Amino acid sequence: MPSLMVKLYSVIFKYQQKHLLQGLIETPESNKSNPFGITSRPHESIAASNPSFTDGVATKDIRANPYSSLSLRIFLPDTAVTSSLPSSYQILNYGGYSPVEGRSHRKLPVMLQFHGGGFVSGSNESVGNDTFCRRIAKLCDVIVVAVGYRLAPETKYPGAFEDGFKVLNWLAKQSNLAVCGRLGAQNHIFDSFGASMVEPWLAAHGDTSRVCQLCVGIWDVNRCVLLGVSSGANIADYVARKAVEAGKRLDPVKVVAQILMFPFFIGRTPTHSEIKLASTYFYDKTMCKLAWKLFLPKEEFNLDHPAANPLVAGKQPPLKCMPPTITVVAEHDFMRDRAIAYSEELRKVNVDAPLLDYKDAVHEFATLDVLLQTPQAQACAEDVSIWVKKYISLRGHEFSY
Repeated sequence: MPSLMVKLYSVIFKYQQKHLLQGLIETPESNKSNPFGITSRPHESIAASNPSFTDGVATKDIRANPYSSLSLRIFLPDTAVTSSLPSSYQILNYGGYSPVEGRSHRKLPVMLQFHGGGFVSGSNESVGNDTFCRRIAKLCDVIVVAVGYRLAPETKYPGAFEDGFKVLNWLAKQSNLAVCGRLGAQNHIFDSFGASMVEPWLAAHGDTSRVCQLCVGIWDVNRCVLLGVSSGANIADYVARKAVEAGKRLDPVKVVAQILMFPFFIGRTPTHSEIKLASTYFYDKTMCKLAWKLFLPKEEFNLDHPAANPLVAGKQPPLKCMPPTITVVAEHDFMRDRAIAYSEELRKVNVDAPLLDYKDAVHEFATLDVLLQTPQAQACAEDVSIWVKKYISLRGHEFSY
């Protein structure tokens, strides 16, 4: 059974989250719509970014799109600069890290991270998400790009999902702009996605693991991993599917793996865990349904919506085309069975899809701020890092899309 601390925190969390969900449900529709969107709620505890290497990781915030609130927080581990390479960085007057142009820099894979919160809360800049992403950046030795997607109900489906794929496209554009810079082209190029120039941390340290010869020149292929937490796992899975469909249109970026942590999956026909654990800790079934009502447009509300149920018939592309996928589930999470079923279906078509099932654990046990320092949360992050390194350390590995 979960500890007494976890049970007490669950009571507080459910009270606060139900109050938020009910308040949003009762808000008049005319006051909900906001095309620009919001990426956090007033009650959220926000961690300030710090471009110096505090606790081994430097962070910075950037706006990914001038026409919406979509934002990014970049986490750069100090292993990118503390290497055998000669001094290749400088500390500017404001105390932040800036790569020196014209020098060699250590390259790291990029991981896009999508936070949880039932599509209606959470933030890529929250204290809990900031701590989690710092841990993952250090353990996996990757650049983490935490995506501040637009929340519901101000932005309904497919807003958050489209934001996720826009960031993957933005990453591909940044990679191409960086290549142009290395080939001697003008660095100060205005990017139509919202960046007026190459993002310097990604340009200097974004992975360049392979080189493809094209008729127009030389292009680096960058390894990218997707990581989604709770509702963020649904977004990650959508982005992975879109990446498969896009194929070479995303060059030079290649999604080589995805990590689904406690996916926010549900369906019209209840599973065993959805019946047995309907009133369990943290997110219960009633709260989950309210979140989906706030996220999906009224005319599209259906628990078998493709965004909610990964196993509905007709979803594209075929599962055999999906990248390697590790799934994390918890014993006391009512959504666990559908995530397990999805993992099993991936394995049936020979996708590397291991399952990590944690005893006595609850939904988001490895990512909630109050639980981040527990031994189980730290062990989960380490387990995930061991698996993902198989794919981010490979050279020339390619999947058939």
